[in-house]
Amino acid sequence: MDITVQELKERLDKGETFNFLDVREDYEYEEENLGAKLIPLGELPDRIEELEAWKDQEVIVHCRSGARSGRAKAFMEGQGFTNVRNVLGGIMAYGQL
Repeated sequence: MDITVQELKERLDKGETFNFLDVREDYEYEEENLGAKLIPLGELPDRIEELEAWKDQEVIVHCRSGARSGRAKAFMEGQGFTNVRNVLGGIMAYGQL
């Protein structure tokens, strides 16, 4: 099940700790980030082992608009991740809150 930007903001505002992945490019992350681990989508297949510990835990994935994170979610599920949630609307929607 995906996650709304409102739910994400509430969890960040509470200081909740969770597995949080940003699949945008380095330059996008430098401009604005929410504190997630950065692995650009194109690098994800080669770096998936970095996320091995998250396999059976909730993982929240975001990008600029939700498209790349949707692809990352599908890829991760294919790699055996059991609880991947895409941030609907991405950082663009988050910025409008």
